[in-house]
Formats: sequence, structure tokens, C-alpha cells
Amino acid sequence: PREVAVLLQAEDRLRYALVPRYRGLFHHISKLDGGVRFLVQLRADLLEAQALKLVEGPDVREMNGVLKGMLSEWFSSGFLNLERVTWHSPCEVLQKISESEAVHPVKNWMDMKQRVGPYRRCYFFSHCSTPEEPLVVLHVALTSDISSNIQAIVKECPPSETEEKHRITAAIFYSISLTQQGLQGVELGTFLIKQVLKELQKEFHHLGTFSSLSPIPGFTKWLLGLLNSQTRERHGNELFTDSECQEISEVTGGPVTETLKVALSSSEWVKSEKLVRALQAPLMRLCAWYLYGEKHRGYALNPVANFHLQNGAVMWRINWMADRSLKGITGSCGLMVNYRYYLEETGANSTAYLGSKSIKASEQVLSLVAQFQKNSKL
Repeated sequence: PREVAVLLQAEDRLRYALVPRYRGLFHHISKLDGGVRFLVQLRADLLEAQALKLVEGPDVREMNGVLKGMLSEWFSSGFLNLERVTWHSPCEVLQKISESEAVHPVKNWMDMKQRVGPYRRCYFFSHCSTPEEPLVVLHVALTSDISSNIQAIVKECPPSETEEKHRITAAIFYSISLTQQGLQGVELGTFLIKQVLKELQKEFHHLGTFSSLSPIPGFTKWLLGLLNSQTRERHGNELFTDSECQEISEVTGGPVTETLKVALSSSEWVKSEKLVRALQAPLMRLCAWYLYGEKHRGYALNPVANFHLQNGAVMWRINWMADRSLKGITGSCGLMVNYRYYLEETGANSTAYLGSKSIKASEQVLSLVAQFQKNSKL
């Protein structure tokens, strides 16, 4: 017993010695008025400085890790309040939500009014230390089916000013935005979606269909990287079938790889109906592979895919020309994807993805992946 006591004491001393002294300082700051907010901003500044390579090294990474760990404890679900935004919410809240919308920017007050009006829901988490201060915001469209393009949600007016419950059979999560960059990596989005699901089920007992309509950031960049590597290795058509190469060349008037690199580097290509038609099949195929097949440490490379798959969603449908905005065309060639939440399966799907890295996907997605594998020599 004495040996065990000595060992435990030595372990305790070692643990104390390994804890950075600034952790105690952060803890004291957190108790001050506005202290937690200060630490969130401190981490945001630290992340920005790291990204710009102004500071780097193991000490900086460790400080970031310590801050992230402390913030994860302070911002766990028990300290968060779910709040719904309506047009009658305080003006400051509406302003903050409008400014923080990172996925589909809000154009004006009328646009904002529609996003919190009939057939729409907007929720955010605030912290008990800062009530009415949005930390992460989720926008939901209440529809009759699973939306396949964002224009129908953010541009078209709702069917009527008064909600008719029988029209609502699906809830579409079309935007989730973190308002505080210092909370990156803290699991706020996952908690928020789970809470909102419960709220919607309380409000609409018959509601059974839940899905996202998600952007695919990084797809165009990944595709241009592939085209560049094809050029360097002088393999012209590994991404496309012979008939696709012929059709694309006829439209662009030049070699497929070179002309596509130029075309996809801007948004002008969508003005050519012939080119849009010629690119539909190959880009759908390539996008399916990017989402399903491209990995980072065994998990989905695309951060949005990784987020929804961790939550237990199914990669359900890839949608062509679903976002015709400049951001949508330049970021993901206009493609968007639905991640569908089957509530009775999310737990098992999440466990399978996190544990064995297996992605649950629909027949449409798997069929496109199979076509990619058949047509590509990558």
C-alpha cells in the first residue's frame, strides 16, 4: 500500500508539473466579468495568427489545445440555451445573425425577414454567461419535400403568409454558421442540430423527414488540382470517357484538360447551356467520389460531409446546379448535397463512421461512385 501511495503521489506531482502555468491564469480570467468572452476572442486571434504563420511551434499548438479544451468544458450542452429568432426578436440579434451568415449571405432586411418568417425557422445557441449572444446559428426551411436547390429556399417567397401545417412534411437544414471563430472545434453544431430536431418534433408531431441541403466547399479547388496533375503527367482523359472528351472539346474548342482548367477557374462557363449539359455527368461522378472516396485520416476530406456523417446522417443525394450564386459556382461548380437524418438510425451510423470509418450512402451516391471507379484510372 505504501508503494502505491508513493506512486500516486509521484503521478500527482508529475501531472501538476505538466500543466502549463497559463492554464491557471485562463481559469482566473474566466471568473471575471466578460472573461469567457475574452478567452474566446483570444483563441480566435491565436487561430488567425497560426493561419497567417505569424506564430507557430509546439508551444503555440499546446496553448491552442489547452484553450480549446477549457472552452469545450465551458460550452458543453448544459450551459447552452436554445433560442428561436423571429422578426420580433431584438434588432441587435437579427443584425448579428444577418452579419454572421457565412453560407448564404443575407442581402437586405427583406431577405432577413423571409428567413425568419413563415415556413422558416432560425435557432441559435447562447451561453448562460452571455444571453441573447448568438454562438452558432441554424436556419431551417419547412417544405413538402427534400429541397434540391438553394434558390427555392432563399429566393422564392413562401406559398402563403400563414403556415398551413399539412403542407409541411420535411425540415431542411440549409445553413449552419459559427459566429465566434474562437469556438472552432467545440461541438456546438452537433448539439444544436439535435436540439432543433427535438423542437421541431414538438411543434410538428407528423414531421418525419429531416435533411440538410449542404454546400460542398473545396470541390472546385480539388477538381482543378486533379486537372493540373493530369496536365503534368500528360494523361489527357483519365477523368472523362472518350465520348465526354469529344463533347466537351466540341463546345470549348480545345483540349479537354486545358480548356476546363480555364473554364472552371471562373463562373462564366455556366452561361453556356451546351457546356453545362456536357459537364453534368462527369462532374456529378467526380463530386460523388470527392465526397465519398477522398479521405483525411480515414474520414471524409470534405469538412461539411465529415460534420454530418459524424452526426449519423446518410449521404443521400447530390444535386446538379443547386446553387447558381457566384459563391456556389466558384466553390463547388454549383453542386450541393443532401445529408438525410433518419432519426432511428443516426446513433448506429455515427458509431459506424467514427469507429470503422464507414460512410452510409444512398444508391444514387454509390452508383455515381461506381461510375467514377469504372471510368477513372486514378
